[in-house]
Amino acid sequence: MKLNQILVMATLIVGLSSCSVFKKNTDHKNVSTTETMQLTGNKWQLIEVDGKAVAEKVNGRTPYIAFMDSTYSANAGCNMLNGGVTLLDNNKIKFSQGISTMMACPEFEIEQALSKVIINADNYKLDGTLFMLNQGNKTVAKFRLIPAETTEQSLSGTWELDYISGPRIAFAGLYPNTKPTITFDIDTKKVSGNGSCNAYNGTFKTENNQISFGPVASTKMACEGSGEDVYFNTLGKINTYSVSGNTLTLIVGDIAMMRFHKK
Repeated sequence: MKLNQILVMATLIVGLSSCSVFKKNTDHKNVSTTETMQLTGNKWQLIEVDGKAVAEKVNGRTPYIAFMDSTYSANAGCNMLNGGVTLLDNNKIKFSQGISTMMACPEFEIEQALSKVIINADNYKLDGTLFMLNQGNKTVAKFRLIPAETTEQSLSGTWELDYISGPRIAFAGLYPNTKPTITFDIDTKKVSGNGSCNAYNGTFKTENNQISFGPVASTKMACEGSGEDVYFNTLGKINTYSVSGNTLTLIVGDIAMMRFHKK
């Protein structure tokens, strides 16, 4: 009897071990392949969603999605969409909902459709065109690669702030008279502008879509309100940027903190 019990227990242990090995082998893991390397570090223009062609410009902006190492940023013509993204084996992809700016724009349909794609995407295919597919392997969106103008060159010029995240005071209350500006000099790696009251200058560094700003020196005029302090404090925290047409978004982690339009 004891021998039979031992044999049964041994069989159960082997069976459980087999189940454990099977589960381990079927778990998805982060991967680094040629396709994932092509996917990340690039911007992709949305050209079709739910089987419908998307115009090159929506509300005057190019609708796109961009992937960093573990985050994404997207814009479908109005608000910035940001969150986390995980690339898995077998071209599986998993988005986590992040934070969106809350701007009102004339055209919202494409933005709503892109938000739905991000929620429902299950896997992707790269064949010159980027295809996002749902769990039923139905194509829910198509993107084309946006040629990589020197990413840094896209920063060049003067930009005016039109959105800042964080303070409870409305944007118009923070900057009732003059909106902050920033000008990038790509050759010297310097920035300058106006914080809404004082003129300032400083330095910046970029690598791919990463960016950091050095200490800012400004004039010392006395200013009303807290808008300028909010601007400078937020600028010092920025670590990522995204340029789409005439819109520059400065990001912390996966949160869009500042948005500018080109002057």
